[in-house]
Amino acid sequence: MVGGEAAAAVEELISGVRRATDFAEQFRSYSESEKQWKARMEFILRHLPDYRDPPDGGGRLDQLLSLSMVWANHLFLGCSYNKDLLDKVMEMADGIEVEDLPQFTTRGEFMKKK
Repeated sequence: MVGGEAAAAVEELISGVRRATDFAEQFRSYSESEKQWKARMEFILRHLPDYRDPPDGGGRLDQLLSLSMVWANHLFLGCSYNKDLLDKVMEMADGIEVEDLPQFTTRGEFMKKK
């Protein structure tokens, strides 16, 4: 009987992951590549429990979505932001692995070469 309980627990876990993924899918931008979306979705799903909106509203989910966009824009587009904000999103993204990231040269780095 233990095998049946384990199988039921696995099915419940898989079902929960599917629901979370389906929920997150509504926040995908039409311009995001599959690679960008997978990374940003991992960021969102990792922090979703901490950013669920309270019953009276509060915009916590909007804050999480904004943070995920800051992180993705920095990573994939080379956008720069306030140091404190960037430190926060990089800490939140710690452990999320993204392969083949583009390399960007900042204005300061470019000017040093000249």
